[in-house]
Amino acid sequence: MVEIVSTNWLYKNINNKNLVIFDCSWYMPNENRNPKKDFNNSHIKGAYFFNIEKISNTESSLPHMLPKIKYFEKKIKNFNIKDNSTIVTYCTENIMGAARVWWMFQYFGFKKIFVLNGGLIKWKKEKKPLTKIKSKFKKSYFNFTINNEWLTNQKKIIQIINDQNYLIYDARNFKRFKGIEKETRKGVRSGHIPNSKNIYWKSMITKNGTFKNKNLIKNIFEKNKIKYKSLIFTCGSGISACVLSLSLKHGLDIKGSVYDGSWAEWGKNKNLPINK
Repeated sequence: MVEIVSTNWLYKNINNKNLVIFDCSWYMPNENRNPKKDFNNSHIKGAYFFNIEKISNTESSLPHMLPKIKYFEKKIKNFNIKDNSTIVTYCTENIMGAARVWWMFQYFGFKKIFVLNGGLIKWKKEKKPLTKIKSKFKKSYFNFTINNEWLTNQKKIIQIINDQNYLIYDARNFKRFKGIEKETRKGVRSGHIPNSKNIYWKSMITKNGTFKNKNLIKNIFEKNKIKYKSLIFTCGSGISACVLSLSLKHGLDIKGSVYDGSWAEWGKNKNLPINK
């Protein structure tokens, strides 16, 4: 199964009536960036802005948690999504938001969704056209069904933390994983979930911002003997973990679950064990 599409593919199919494009740009809180402002200044023709912070469970104390299906349907009802649509996600400068939205749609049972390889940076380098014109909102008609194998919660992590049939991968950088670098979120301890392993999400991406080839991705995962194991991905707040989930599906055609609360939830609960 293909999970990513090239800039050339998107350029050739840009006028396809069944195509829905999302700019899913998202930045870490300490970056002080405004992705909606960037979108308004320049975006790919036909794209809608997908606001990860607003299309989330806004009642949760945790950041950008997965919304309930009715709320999700309500928030995307005007994005012209139909059962036969093909969705392409991209980001302005990195792949995190695009991967997150890809994962969200997988969870809600929508399979024809792909990530633009190289994102807007590659698109710009190739001098492909950009616009400031906002896409017209059109009514969506679709049927979503929840696919729970894409999602893991804290209760599940506690149950399987010592189970050798599972592997937990943390997508944060090594210093955050080891607790050397202080967490930026207030009240969140430093360290990682016991028995979890570290694969920095950027290890899946080349210096040019595109995905590494499938064999390289496969080798990164298989170093940890993933055969016959269930894989769970975690990170700071459930965003970069989706890059690993996407990479696993792209490289090995294996579904990997995401712990949505991630370290924002686990690290805040002083009753839960941590390692450094």
